[in-house]
Amino acid sequence: MKLLLLPLLLAATAALAGAAASRPPNVIVIMSDDSGYSDLGCYGGEIATPNLDALARGGVRFTQFYNTARCCPTRAALLTGLYPHQAGIGHMMDDRGLAGYRGDLSRQALTLAEAVRPAGYRTYMVGKWHVTKKVRPEGDADRHNWPLQRGFDRFYGTIHGAGSFFDPNSLVRDNALISPQADPEYRPEAFYYTDAISDHAVRFVAEHKRDHADRPFLMYVAHTAPHWPMHAKPADLAKYRGRYDAGYDAIRAARVARMRELGLLDPRWTVAPQRGGAWADVADKEFETRCMEVFAAMLDCLDQGVGRLVAELRRTGQWENTLLLFLQDNGGCAETLGRGRQNPGPRERAATPSLPRLAADYLQPDMIPKQTRDGYPVRQGHGVLPGAGDTYVAYGEAWANVSNTPFREYKHWVHEGGISSPLIAHWPAGIPAARRNTLEPQPSHLIDLMATLLDVAGAPYPAEYRGERLIPLEGVSLVPAFSGRALGRKQPIFWEHEGNRAVRDGRWKLVAKGATGPWELYDIGADRTETHDLAAQEPARVRDLAAAWENWARRAQVIPWIWGPPHGAPKAGKGKQQSPGG
Repeated sequence: MKLLLLPLLLAATAALAGAAASRPPNVIVIMSDDSGYSDLGCYGGEIATPNLDALARGGVRFTQFYNTARCCPTRAALLTGLYPHQAGIGHMMDDRGLAGYRGDLSRQALTLAEAVRPAGYRTYMVGKWHVTKKVRPEGDADRHNWPLQRGFDRFYGTIHGAGSFFDPNSLVRDNALISPQADPEYRPEAFYYTDAISDHAVRFVAEHKRDHADRPFLMYVAHTAPHWPMHAKPADLAKYRGRYDAGYDAIRAARVARMRELGLLDPRWTVAPQRGGAWADVADKEFETRCMEVFAAMLDCLDQGVGRLVAELRRTGQWENTLLLFLQDNGGCAETLGRGRQNPGPRERAATPSLPRLAADYLQPDMIPKQTRDGYPVRQGHGVLPGAGDTYVAYGEAWANVSNTPFREYKHWVHEGGISSPLIAHWPAGIPAARRNTLEPQPSHLIDLMATLLDVAGAPYPAEYRGERLIPLEGVSLVPAFSGRALGRKQPIFWEHEGNRAVRDGRWKLVAKGATGPWELYDIGADRTETHDLAAQEPARVRDLAAAWENWARRAQVIPWIWGPPHGAPKAGKGKQQSPGG
């Protein structure tokens, strides 16, 4: 009898092993906020990012991956596989009464979580949501576009887009607003939001293994670091004291050299000019260096969290079959928030608090808090050294220019500095060994992530969901690129944000600044830094690409905001760059 049972047992074991090997992968999407193309070590930067660098060595680095140039639109495109206007968030959280600009995620757009649930996935989200105008709900109906209502099983993070790292506003666990100081489930020695995001990502991985080991999972980890305010833990900041004393010019030149060594900077490309002033002309060098020291410390802390997440995947045996993607939401941020000489208030921290202490369960309501929990007023203005929780300062244009090395422009704009993002893809079970530590130059975009996820999950994209007819997907799967094959993209890639607009078709890019700015034409293969405008030499190509953009803009719900009906007649006062918050 035993001899008869042995073949059956062996067959059953083999079947189980085959089933495990063929199971769809776990997927983790990690996104940073307001970092630039060259900030990571594996993309040329001097900031210590050993964990992300290790993922790059074990995976594929995309060199021409694109975002949408701004926080809310990027999140909408990432979550839905559509252009942000099609998802209802062509601008930010403001409602302009037009389908493409409602500031609230459209019901005609399916989220990643909603898409993979039918394939058996558990779904988790940690960090910055920022795709709804309903930040302070008055009832359950106002939560209609919160994470749990859009397909996620668990959520810990902020509904709004920016705020203090020591006392964030709109902090939520699942569906309930909470105070970081009165959270019974998470009581660190000192609260810091980047750590809280990383710790909850680790927690969800552990809980999934314990409670749902028979199912794959999707997790979206949306960091707010290193978005302003420049807040860092003292231990992380100490690593970078003096690191930027050489100034903008020297740091940027060092990045250029490393990018060339890594194969990220073609020798044919002219590095875009330094912006934001020369280091020799800076009067308050202590202030400027501190801004970048804090920025580096913030990104370093994010990377440490990635290391803890990788360790937990290994510990729980989920590492080999997890597809991990890292990207960023826009280019470096040149916004000047909190840096003005006109900002009122003290420049130095007072010896003692001057305001009443806030209760532990107080829900801090403001993007820019008026005070710390222990009674110190929040300080802004040129010369206020950032880092501590009683400061609220951005790192400024010159350092953003360094972050975006070697490209032009910044967050908001759709020149390469505003839209170029690292994309690291790491998947031990799915990326061939020969493709690891390689560069992938095929142009790709956030709209491709939904198609990629559906591809690896083996899930179809439905025509309808919950009674709504869905807008068809715009992107293509990136899975072929994991093994070095062509993506098969048949359509150009398009952009619009605040009137800044572009189209990328093969090696050619047509781009313009502002609602009335002239079209510029670049051969990206020969000139990705956009320093040689060929519009005058190629008028027919300009006309063709401009017509393609116009057709897309009408189809994708871009028009009529800014231009008004009919397109081509801008409304007075429209088209200006918008302010903070994303």
